[in-house]
Amino acid sequence: MKKITKFLLNKIPRPFLIKASILARPLIVLFFKGDKFTDPIDGKSYRKFLPYGYGKQRENALSPGTLSLERHRQMWLYLQNETDFFTKNYKVLHIAPEQEFLRKFKKMKNLNYVSADLYSPIVDVKADILDLPFENESFDIVFCNHVLEHIEDDQKAMSELYRVMKKEGWGIFQVPMKNDLEKTYEDFSIKNPQERQKHFGQYDHVRWYGMDYFKRLENAGFEVDINFYSQKYPKDMIEKYGLNKNEILPIVFKRSVNG
Repeated sequence: MKKITKFLLNKIPRPFLIKASILARPLIVLFFKGDKFTDPIDGKSYRKFLPYGYGKQRENALSPGTLSLERHRQMWLYLQNETDFFTKNYKVLHIAPEQEFLRKFKKMKNLNYVSADLYSPIVDVKADILDLPFENESFDIVFCNHVLEHIEDDQKAMSELYRVMKKEGWGIFQVPMKNDLEKTYEDFSIKNPQERQKHFGQYDHVRWYGMDYFKRLENAGFEVDINFYSQKYPKDMIEKYGLNKNEILPIVFKRSVNG
């Protein structure tokens, strides 16, 4: 299973994988049915989660039903237990939406939900994060997860996200991070996909973010909550939900005083 997963991730274009996963999901769910792990996003339980990773693969990382990873399940639990996202009326922008989140969020009657991406086949709006086609202060909530590590001018992208967020708005901007890395490691001269995977963990990434990521967000105008949300749960629940207790959930705010 590890070898198959690794081959698919590294050899098959992502838009095709998205379409193929939709068709294959019912069979995958049936095969992995059990009671050891539970995906909080759909409430279903499995005997195991799938391995995942472009380089060294993580065991029990990918949920068979929602195709969620540790970071997605952490975000869902935060939204469900710490916010009014599922009940209050909000206008939401979701950049490069995760497949299951898009499916669920589009059905929520309390949300005016807009998905956007430059390449994804499943979004509402084709958009470049460096030049978003939206008016200033258009959205109450903005999600942008595992996108900025693909963008050389990430400061420009952050500024665009700040621009389209309403005052007193908030968002979640997850990125691949090394918590023990003080300064972000980036080198735009590295173009070869194999070299990028070696240096940055994935063939299409241009950096590994360090703890100065939050300073970059602040430079764009945001206030930041460096939230280790998974640590809210006891060890047995962290294991059951397939969470990573060391993964940071970056929550950003646009305060009126910054406007």
